[in-house]
Amino acid sequence: MELSTVILPDIQANKPKIPINLTRVGVTNVKKLVAVKRKDKRPVMLISTFDIFVDLPSDRKGANLSRNFEAVDEVLEKAVNMPVYEIEQLCSDVALNLLVRHEYATRAEVHLKSEYVIKRESPSTKMECQEVVEIFAEAKASREDAGNISITKLIGAEVVGMTACPCAQEIMTDNARKQLEEIGVDNRKIAEFLHRVPMATHNQRGRGIISIEVASDDFISLEKVISIIERSMSSSVFELLKRSDEAMVVQTAHKNPKFVEDCVRTMAHNVVKEFKDLPDDAIVTIKQINEESIHRHNAFAERVATIGELRKEITN
Repeated sequence: MELSTVILPDIQANKPKIPINLTRVGVTNVKKLVAVKRKDKRPVMLISTFDIFVDLPSDRKGANLSRNFEAVDEVLEKAVNMPVYEIEQLCSDVALNLLVRHEYATRAEVHLKSEYVIKRESPSTKMECQEVVEIFAEAKASREDAGNISITKLIGAEVVGMTACPCAQEIMTDNARKQLEEIGVDNRKIAEFLHRVPMATHNQRGRGIISIEVASDDFISLEKVISIIERSMSSSVFELLKRSDEAMVVQTAHKNPKFVEDCVRTMAHNVVKEFKDLPDDAIVTIKQINEESIHRHNAFAERVATIGELRKEITN
């Protein structure tokens, strides 16, 4: 006895009761293990979180979300046998695959977030330690009128550091100068002392963020982005410190006090300096968030511009 085949209707292809376009439909918080290969080094294993979307026209009730999982899995399976050096390129491949599978869609987006472990040395004793950096990548694929697909990709990082407040330090420096004068120290020795020993101030744990969006053929060094953020604050922070290391970190930060605005401007200057080959239309987003120690609020600064705009401002 043969069993009859039941053909189920494609509910997603039906027309919705309220026929309007939807900008993004998809799935979020998809966990995948990604192996990023490096030349002459062991691959980096990243436990990554994906958010994947397509747009939805007004004549479709829903998107075929299972296809999103298929697109991610298919690309990641290929990555096992083919070298993948860039997480943003991985996102681009998935975005392209989404548009191929979702023939009704005109746009696809893929977002990836992960934690990246980097090796560092403590500043004085040179002990090896590991620091965790948040990294992220995005890709957007658009189907043009002629049927061609254009892709842009984005790569970025968020790094934790330390800042020292210049304003409070100036107040403490003025107070120290008056106290030294009262006990009879001459002005020359006061100036020398204040030059050698930076005064106290309140500190912030800072979070610097840089992302750079480019066309699909351009390459962005993630290591370079991380380095720029680390150098933008008053001092780097370290997971493992001995007493001499602590003293050096504190002294470094207090000799290099910075406002939240200073950090963003420093990052912008170094992006222009380090990425000389990027096209002028590359979009740079720079943020600094300082978690205040003597206030309940956070301090925030941001700059969004093309690298061409930053080049003009910085060179003038």
